[in-house]
Amino acid sequence: MASFNKVIIAGNLTRDPELRYTPKGMAVARFTLAVSRSWTGEDGQKKEEVSFVDIDAWGRQGEVIAQYMKKGRPFLVEGRLKQDTWEDKNTKQKQSKLKVVLESFSFIDSKPGDSAGGGAPAPSRPAPATSSAPAAEPLEGDSPHESDDVPF
Repeated sequence: MASFNKVIIAGNLTRDPELRYTPKGMAVARFTLAVSRSWTGEDGQKKEEVSFVDIDAWGRQGEVIAQYMKKGRPFLVEGRLKQDTWEDKNTKQKQSKLKVVLESFSFIDSKPGDSAGGGAPAPSRPAPATSSAPAAEPLEGDSPHESDDVPF
């Protein structure tokens, strides 16, 4: 059975990205995007729902995002879904969470320093992370999950 795992979302950062490094030196930036949807219900009332999507950005892309992105800035992410599972330390029950592993991204501010974009400066040169090249994958032992790469 064939499968396809691709996500493209645009939203606003709910907080500044959190940049950390694994014991082997691999950078990982973690952040959350708020993605909203508006519609008119059967009763004619305007309705809105907001979803919060956790995202991991590995390697140089994570460093660039942590440097330039701030809470409130609009952002476009392309990536893949990843199910993280772990055992709760207190209850010993299995927990899981669906997140996005970033593969590429685009800054979508209208102009540098725009107050709607959080006021963070735009990069002086295009970030290499905006290319369509896949993101650097974590090395063995750098990530709590195994690599999903298919060997062909």
